[in-house]
Amino acid sequence: MIKTEEQINKMRIAGKILADVSKKVRKEIKIGTSLKELDDYVRQLIRGAGAHPAFLNYQPHGAGKPFPASICASLNEVVVHGIPNSYKLKSGDLLKVDFGVEYQGYIADGAFSVGIGKISKQAEKLIDVTEQALTAGIKECKVGKKLGDIGWAINNYAVKHGFKVIKGLCGHGVGKELHEEPSVFNEGQKGAGIALKQGMTLAIEPMISAGSPYVVMTKNDSYATEDKSLTAHFEHTVLITNKGPEILTK
Repeated sequence: MIKTEEQINKMRIAGKILADVSKKVRKEIKIGTSLKELDDYVRQLIRGAGAHPAFLNYQPHGAGKPFPASICASLNEVVVHGIPNSYKLKSGDLLKVDFGVEYQGYIADGAFSVGIGKISKQAEKLIDVTEQALTAGIKECKVGKKLGDIGWAINNYAVKHGFKVIKGLCGHGVGKELHEEPSVFNEGQKGAGIALKQGMTLAIEPMISAGSPYVVMTKNDSYATEDKSLTAHFEHTVLITNKGPEILTK
């Protein structure tokens, strides 16, 4: 789980590319834009930066087939793994964009949520709480803390504001592979789990529901809330250092 300085430097470059691409693609997320257009744009930007879309043709555990796109584009009740298609965004939608960047064999992973046009007050609050839950989790990414501290902080923030973390989906180690050990759960007990050490690189990613915390797998391998309630998702790749957390995808 511990990365060398050379590996970390490659991940820093991957993270910077991801952050730059996120900033550019956000400007294209508006009413009338299709999910496929967003996917094509992200793929073009990543390749233009001399990197590779880490999700393209990746087959995660449990998936029936390789992922056919560069981004996960998940709408409303869909939490993650939504496949971009010809659907055009409309006012009131809540879109989650999740993607990875591979640079010289090393990967950074990130995600964000955005409301389209005029969204409900509940959707606005859900987006804000999920992003702040990510911040709460990252604050626990310090040498000597435990994995359980991250999950506790995320879940505590969500519950305090009237929402629930999604069951069965979690963050993970990241680096040479898109999904590495350890699993980083979005709920946990303070002081429980493995100790965090300098050189670990973790994808911290709260996924939060406005209703049921339970998900079902859809026909296209995406995950949606069982009661079709709204969800939000934010993610950063974080390096554990002796000076505190370094967000590689900021």
